[in-house]
Amino acid sequence: MKKIINLTPHDVNIVKNNGDVITFSASGTVARCTQTTTQIGCVNGIPLTQTSFGVVVDLPQPQKDTIFIVSRLVLNACKDVRDDLIVPNDLVRDDQGNIIGCKSFAIN
Repeated sequence: MKKIINLTPHDVNIVKNNGDVITFSASGTVARCTQTTTQIGCVNGIPLTQTSFGVVVDLPQPQKDTIFIVSRLVLNACKDVRDDLIVPNDLVRDDQGNIIGCKSFAIN
């Protein structure tokens, strides 16, 4: 069995078909891509910006029998160099449209 570490800023809930929920608590470490935002103009007096994403920070080195839950942005940034990253997939929403969990994990 693999260890799963959540590197997102919030708990991740897996909602099983029978209604049971498995929660992966936030670990306290958040893997992120650095970002730079530049103003490139204005629309009706509102700034128009462009954001570019750079290197991934706070992503631990691979560990034996360990999988890391990360954001889709981090997964995409590491797709050619890491095979131990997963993201929440098949989102589950409540009656108000708020995300309460997901049904699966995705690798790409």
